[in-house]
Amino acid sequence: MRFVFASIIGLMLAAGCHQPAGKVLGKAPKGETRTILAVRAGDTAPQVTLTGVMIEKCPVAGCWFRLRDNSGSIKVDTKSAGFAVVNVPLEAKLMVSGKIVTEGDEVAIEATGIRY
Repeated sequence: MRFVFASIIGLMLAAGCHQPAGKVLGKAPKGETRTILAVRAGDTAPQVTLTGVMIEKCPVAGCWFRLRDNSGSIKVDTKSAGFAVVNVPLEAKLMVSGKIVTEGDEVAIEATGIRY
């Protein structure tokens, strides 16, 4: 009986110590995810979390990338967050958190962190 109880406690501790899958650059993204369409329409808070696939990235320094979801694509700038995406493969699934900014006529995200 003690062995069974100890085994159950051990399994619960192991499950509780499980870290989320994936690598994090910058601050770990959190919050309810939104669509790129909602960001472009202005239907989100200034801080937003998006999920999608990296379809393009800065070929020199990895300081920006384009994220695509099923509603569109958007540029994500990583310079101000202090990380680069040079080692993140194209077509990787990402979760991105950041601030919505305007670059000329284009809406973009100033990233605070990504998980891939």
